Amino acid sequence: MTITVGAAGLYAARGGETVAGPFNFTLAGGEALVVIGANGAGKSTLLRTLAGLLPPGGGSVRIEGAIGPGGEPAERLAEVAHYVGHRNAMKPGLTVAANLSFWRRFLGGRSAGLKHTLPEDESAAIAAALEAVGLPGVASLPFGYLSAGQQRRASLARLLVAPRPVWLLDEPTGALDAASQERLAGIFGRHRDEGGIIIAATHQPLGLDNAGELVVERQRPPAEGFLTEAEVEAAEAWL
Repeated sequence: MTITVGAAGLYAARGGETVAGPFNFTLAGGEALVVIGANGAGKSTLLRTLAGLLPPGGGSVRIEGAIGPGGEPAERLAEVAHYVGHRNAMKPGLTVAANLSFWRRFLGGRSAGLKHTLPEDESAAIAAALEAVGLPGVASLPFGYLSAGQQRRASLARLLVAPRPVWLLDEPTGALDAASQERLAGIFGRHRDEGGIIIAATHQPLGLDNAGELVVERQRPPAEGFLTEAEVEAAEAWL
């Protein structure tokens, strides 16, 4: 069965205040959606809403045709989606391997409705993922020892150690050089070829051929005392 993800009349909100919307879209396996808009327009809030980290201000998100970690049909997008925020969500004092091991166990290491397979052995899966992002040999290094670009690539390797059909990505190419961006575009292409879906907020080209485009515009300025999106992102640095 083909996986589909959709939003119907969806509003992104923070603290009970509507930020942007309504959004209406449907994506099938192999498709991608690029979310664009000015800084503070609500792109990150929309992705967090899709990921189930924030309640919607209205409308709904649906997922069909995907199998959750327990083997039953997924009822929520969060069950089968990766969310990678503009922060890396990796512990600097732990090794790269330890960080990826956490994400593999937390999210589940088995493919959820994708065509490809992953090595059952955790060490082999981590090594393969790091090779794919161009970081062979760094598994035993503390994450904090890596450069900014290496850290971003290592954090994106969790997309591969714990396969999930839907990727929700916030500025995934931040801190990456041209060669790394091209490598990441190849990873995106393979994910889509395998039936995966990508929704990405970005200010830079991602190499997502034939992707749809969703423009996010802030509805109104935040009320007095209400945190801006940039302030929320700073407070949620671990994401």
